[in-house]
Amino acid sequence: MTETLASTSSPTATSGGTPPPEAAWINAYQRLSPRWQSSALSPQSVIPIAISRVNQVDAGRLDIEMSAMLKEQMVKVFSVMKPGLLFQYEAELDAFLEFLIWRFSIWVDKPTPGNALMNLRYRDERATDMRGKIRTGLEGPGLTVYQKILYCVATVGGQYIWTRLQSFSAFRQWGDSEQRTLARRAWLIVQRIEGLYKAASFTNLLVFLFTGRYRNLIERALRARLVYGSPHMNRAVSFEYMNRQLVWNEFSEMLLLLLPLLNLSTMKNFLSPFSKDKASGSSGDETLCPICQTNPTTVYLALPCQHRYCYYCLRTRCAATPSFRCSRCSEPVVAMQRHGGSVP
Repeated sequence: MTETLASTSSPTATSGGTPPPEAAWINAYQRLSPRWQSSALSPQSVIPIAISRVNQVDAGRLDIEMSAMLKEQMVKVFSVMKPGLLFQYEAELDAFLEFLIWRFSIWVDKPTPGNALMNLRYRDERATDMRGKIRTGLEGPGLTVYQKILYCVATVGGQYIWTRLQSFSAFRQWGDSEQRTLARRAWLIVQRIEGLYKAASFTNLLVFLFTGRYRNLIERALRARLVYGSPHMNRAVSFEYMNRQLVWNEFSEMLLLLLPLLNLSTMKNFLSPFSKDKASGSSGDETLCPICQTNPTTVYLALPCQHRYCYYCLRTRCAATPSFRCSRCSEPVVAMQRHGGSVP
């Protein structure tokens, strides 16, 4: 019975006459298992993801705006205190607000207000081995406790120390002290550190625009990458209101630039000969001042046309525009005369 089953189940037993050993499948599994694991964990299984750079930049800007709003409310609370008292502790206030945002967002594994609005969260890139089933490529653990503490130290403590150092060096006039060599060297060191940091930040910005990873140097040093919190949430933004706002802002700025350069009286006098209401305007009440349309208290005549004006109206117009023309007949006014008097 055993020989019959062996002969019908495997061709090897038919050809060789001897059945395979019982541990053959175990040996084959052990031999092929490393290949299966390497293929399962190969880089080809990692789904490439592209996080919108606009979303990341907008999230950072929203966080700044949120901090500014909190600071404004905090300043209103202390508005009844001595003026200038809060200004002395402005750096401490900024650090305290940044610490509050960090404490109630990143420390408790929640996104910051800007990241939450942009559907973003921090992911530890060092631990993204993509073990297990891969669905969207957004899987991965959040930041570790070590990364969170370093993030707080760099963003809150580092910014506070640098702000205080700059204010202290400016108050002590390190850069202007030519006699004290130690203060001068410290000032040069601070300036060099600032220059190197700005150069590194600019380089990181170029790399970020090219790769879409790590907005700033702190995120790059901590390997804290921004990824989408929910893969099913899209960026739905209507730019209609934004476009209208931009057009109106540009138009208002253009008007503010051009209006001081225009002389309205000169334009009015230039266009008055082409106006259809010239006859009706000239046939109006000759006793009223054509500028303020009231009865002049101190009557002056424009020469040579002899039309009546208020003294102040005619004097200011002639002083502002040497080539002033009469508002009634568009004749050039060469002089002014008091009604019933002589030419001044």
